[in-house]
Amino acid sequence: MDVPTVTVAAGVRLRPLVPEDAGALCDAYVRNREHLRRWEPVRAARFHTPEGQADRIRDQLAQQAEGRLAAWVLDDGERIVGTATLNSIVLGPLRSASLGYWIDGGLTGRGLATAATLAVLGIADERLGLHRVEASTHVANTASQRVLAKCGFERIGLAPRYLHINGEWADHVLFQHILNDRRPPG
Repeated sequence: MDVPTVTVAAGVRLRPLVPEDAGALCDAYVRNREHLRRWEPVRAARFHTPEGQADRIRDQLAQQAEGRLAAWVLDDGERIVGTATLNSIVLGPLRSASLGYWIDGGLTGRGLATAATLAVLGIADERLGLHRVEASTHVANTASQRVLAKCGFERIGLAPRYLHINGEWADHVLFQHILNDRRPPG
């Protein structure tokens, strides 16, 4: 799958995840451990090591090669400052994927999540030929809910005890963005 690089803000680009990102991605997760704690699952100690990130990257790139995932990092030229993924890509009559992203805690509120999400939506529509992208947020993550609203997502429901986050089953707000009404190929 061809995953392009896109400039999303002055000095920040959304670029494809590569195996060489393991150390920098580990640094980003360690630096943002407290910032992300409320919104992520409890992670094994290995997750916060270069080896753990190398394993994760290998898995994501294998899924990408199969057309089931597209993965990017946000890079400010010095370090990784976030990630974005399209997970669970399904073609056929559904043509849908799930969006995930996070931004470095020191850079929130600057429009990076919005710019990265808009770039990923453009790629999902124009390059991947998807019809729809879905996303979910922890009910308390109002900042992420605002990002999704700015990017044209509509709220479609509430999923009780949807994901195991920060040590407990947490309710999530569900969103979708309809990209187009093109007919699926074939």
